[in-house]
Amino acid sequence: MSTEQALLENDIEEYLKVHENKDMLRFLTCGNVDDGKSTLIGRLLHDSKLIFEDHLDAIKNDSKKFNTTNEEFDLALLVDGLQSEREQGITIDVAYRYFATEKRKFIIADCPGHEQYTRNMATGASNCDLAIVMIDARYGVQTQTKRHSYIASLLGIKHIIVAVNKMDLVEYSQDEYRKIKTEYREFAEQINLNDIRFVPISALKGDNVVNRSETMDWYPGATLMGLLDTVKIDSDKNFEDFRFPVQYVTRPNLDFRGFCGTIAGGVINIGDVITALPSGKSSSVKAIVTADGELDSAHVGQAVTITLNDEIDVSRGDVIVRSNKLATVSDKFVATIVWMSDAAMQPGKEYELKIGTKNTYGRIDDINYRINVNTLEHIQEDEMKLNEIASCNIATNSPVVIDGYDKVEGTGSFVIIDRLTNVTVGAGMITHTSVDGDVVEEARQYSPTEVELNAFIRKNFPEWNCKPV
Repeated sequence: MSTEQALLENDIEEYLKVHENKDMLRFLTCGNVDDGKSTLIGRLLHDSKLIFEDHLDAIKNDSKKFNTTNEEFDLALLVDGLQSEREQGITIDVAYRYFATEKRKFIIADCPGHEQYTRNMATGASNCDLAIVMIDARYGVQTQTKRHSYIASLLGIKHIIVAVNKMDLVEYSQDEYRKIKTEYREFAEQINLNDIRFVPISALKGDNVVNRSETMDWYPGATLMGLLDTVKIDSDKNFEDFRFPVQYVTRPNLDFRGFCGTIAGGVINIGDVITALPSGKSSSVKAIVTADGELDSAHVGQAVTITLNDEIDVSRGDVIVRSNKLATVSDKFVATIVWMSDAAMQPGKEYELKIGTKNTYGRIDDINYRINVNTLEHIQEDEMKLNEIASCNIATNSPVVIDGYDKVEGTGSFVIIDRLTNVTVGAGMITHTSVDGDVVEEARQYSPTEVELNAFIRKNFPEWNCKPV
């Protein structure tokens, strides 16, 4: 009997306390179509014994109608719940699942592999700490594998687990595994992916997912579940630059005026000198209040209410920062945008922008270049279409508080909303906090040379069999 099971039977309050204090890992599965993403998540849940019996019985019944594996039941049905997904045997929308082990809690985002659903993959990846990149051992690194890996890198995901799946279909060949490992590492070097772990698995058979594989004794590393349990993510958070986007101002009585929100970066202590942006007014922290009582300090990720020693004007959308670590206040910046609408984006059109808790209006002045995620080439364009990624110059109608996305994600990212339909049409990550002439010119001119581009195409896309550009 595990420690958690013993607590659950004998001391429910202690069990809940232990569970509440576990750290959280958010991860997604991505990769090419039919690489086994949904089946992997089903196997994780099944072998971890985290599926209720009635749910398992329902899946077995559904497997008689929707079964793509010829097994007793189709594990993919645990996450592919839409009727159209089950009929086609594909993932269309992002599906979230929650589970926990004795070491930590998990939120899984199962993302679609089809190119036309790239925007869904980007949405699922936006809040993740880690990505599991699935690769079919029979086909190796595919175009969509590279596309999803690039988007993961673009969104600042620092930890990658490459799961080489369907090893049972290549007779558990170590040579095939090594070949794929070498091929992916060569591509990853070009997109700044550093922390990469590899594991050979069979999601269908359960090899190296939760339990070690007896047929792949040549693999000395941890299982996939072992890697998820032990990967360290604490150092990923920015504890230096305090950023507190104000979500709500609470005034329950005449003696209390607090500013509510979730800390996007850094640490704050009682007595720290702060500045409210964009106004620039300063004060100091009087109290840090939570639902469980007052704290002496709080850090990134915590939802708190802050009170100040001075009555300064702070409203929803403002950002409280420490006075010795100011953010940038600007109405012009450069961002990488993922376009998510069927209607093309046209420079000059006014959109609503949501940056942190701030809603403002703005426009895309120029497209510096579009990024071909297959070749990483920079292409000059006048508009953006669905699922395209581009570097753009943004101008807002009023100054906003921003940081670079690589510094603080909460104040370095935004969504673009169509003013007429109220539909989210794009997502952006700020790369430069001002539109400097030299920066723009560098961005426009930077692209691979012909020699570099030809070498990249020959190495990564030999199936194109194309002539040099």
